[in-house]
Amino acid sequence: MTKNNTLQGHLAAFLTIFIWGTTFISTKVLLKSFGPIEILFIRFLIGYLALWIGCPHRKRKGERKEELYFAVAGLCGVTLYFLLENIALTYTYASNVGVIISIAPFFTAIFSFLLKKEEKPGKRFFLGFIMAMAGIFLISGFGGLNPFGDLLAVGAAILWAAYSLLTRKISDFGYPVVQATRRTFFYGLVFMIPALFLMDFHVEPRLFLEPANAGNLLFLGLGASALCFVTWNFAVRVLGSIKTSVYIYMVPVVTTVTSALILKEKITAVSAVGILLTLGGLFLSQKWGKEEGDSPAAAEEIGETGESI
Repeated sequence: MTKNNTLQGHLAAFLTIFIWGTTFISTKVLLKSFGPIEILFIRFLIGYLALWIGCPHRKRKGERKEELYFAVAGLCGVTLYFLLENIALTYTYASNVGVIISIAPFFTAIFSFLLKKEEKPGKRFFLGFIMAMAGIFLISGFGGLNPFGDLLAVGAAILWAAYSLLTRKISDFGYPVVQATRRTFFYGLVFMIPALFLMDFHVEPRLFLEPANAGNLLFLGLGASALCFVTWNFAVRVLGSIKTSVYIYMVPVVTTVTSALILKEKITAVSAVGILLTLGGLFLSQKWGKEEGDSPAAAEEIGETGESI
């Protein structure tokens, strides 16, 4: 892997997280007019159609095992993750959900270690995690979360960690990123169908005529879904799931800053310290594979190929 590819991977991860950090605000606005499952289905339907238009080529027929990976990735990373996230937003603040989602890299590291022993995170990774979590704690305003919303957000973080590992495995199949992402969206939409009936899916056409609703739905469908899933999967393919997932630490930072700019919320001195700690933890964790005592070969393998399951 060249340095140029690595840089592109980091830029793709940063762009993805920057956009995803603002989606909590968009979803919160849309929840005034739509239900959680309605936002989820419309968002990914727009994203799926956009990917078809952008890359109309059919994916070559894969083996049954490959299709199973796509199906589970769609279930975990699209249907269940975003459903839990959207429901959590109905119980607590957008910034709080962004904070909790940021623990996903910790679960990614745990799953990776359990599935491939030689990829045990080192001391720097956990030190960076503690540092970032301290920053996230400061940004969150010392708690005040609804217990049910808290639990749903934690569940979403675990599901995203699983999705990150599945994405890395799918990248080994050799499909173009857009086609692989589109296939994952397809299964995600399929698994949403039962929820449409269980959660009383009903959308009034007049709601789409409101500029705020139309703009936020297009932003979530085209930007946060179609574009960002492609850039995220590209980053995972280049950097590996652990290194890429660490960028999730930046979600609460982006959410806090954009909330101040868009919603005119104040950034307190405590929040500012939290942002610095979170960023510091991110960069420290990025170097976990290079700490003293680690095998150079193992570090190279982790950095270039990521873990597989």
